[in-house]
Amino acid sequence: MAGYLQPEDVLEEPEGKKPRDLRSVLVTSVLNLEPLDKDLFRGSHHWVPVTKRLFGGQIVGQALVAAASSVPEEENVHSLHCYFVRAGDPDIPVLYQVERTRDGRSFSVRSVKAVQGGVPILTCQASFHRNQESPLKHQFTMPTVPFPEDLLTREELIHKYLKNPKLVERHRQGLTKILAQDVPIEIKPVNPPDMYQRVPQEPRQMFWVRAKGIIGPGDMKLHCCVAAYISDYSFLGTAALPHLNLRMAFMASLDHSMWFHAPFRADDWMLYECESHWAGNSRGLVHGRLWRRDGVLAVTCAQEGVFHVREDPPKSKL
Repeated sequence: MAGYLQPEDVLEEPEGKKPRDLRSVLVTSVLNLEPLDKDLFRGSHHWVPVTKRLFGGQIVGQALVAAASSVPEEENVHSLHCYFVRAGDPDIPVLYQVERTRDGRSFSVRSVKAVQGGVPILTCQASFHRNQESPLKHQFTMPTVPFPEDLLTREELIHKYLKNPKLVERHRQGLTKILAQDVPIEIKPVNPPDMYQRVPQEPRQMFWVRAKGIIGPGDMKLHCCVAAYISDYSFLGTAALPHLNLRMAFMASLDHSMWFHAPFRADDWMLYECESHWAGNSRGLVHGRLWRRDGVLAVTCAQEGVFHVREDPPKSKL
């Protein structure tokens, strides 16, 4: 499942300089697992969030790479269900152990365990299906939103915020740290709120998203793995939008599920529609839909996470 390097994927540099590879780092590094034995792989890390824990989307994407490597070429993933059982340590490699649970005529099932230090940090089950045409078809209608060409990237929005002379210094420092992160994803929010108004909103957000760099038409399995990586980014935060007046002490994903409906390219813009129907008992549930720009529903996602609110110390009566 290595990325396919085409002549147009390399930018010619002046004589004496090495040609610049335009392929997505998700293909060349993050999702390019090292095979150690049959059904055993080792993954490397690229971007680590400010939490200093491994990004959940990376672990899900790498687990799917491992699972997909053991199924026939004509089978593509149609669903996966993962549980995050421990926080990932960015200083330790992750091993992926694949169990060939079932091989049928139309469906294959794989179980994957992501392991660090001898203990699992994620368990994943993925099911693969041979394409079978059917007259039974329907889908929701894609929301009407501006196209990505008419919107600002997250980085452009941050630069806009930084020009505000009234911006509080700690917020300025926080935005500068965000700009310094090497996230391999491009995002263009639809109707972005002021990042530091902290005004509660409806638990719904939409943004255009794609992988940075070139992946190319290549292997649909690879695009599904990239989508698995992308799908976890900014997803769980949807459940916190009605509670921006609260101070979050801790937020983490508990599980992650995906259903793949139609072919797509993860290096093309897709609309990510995210909404949270419920939160309570220190947990929140989020649903998401990834739409191709031609209106086809490509992927559906669901995730539950845990939320701990920071309680301010009681004020002194003196």
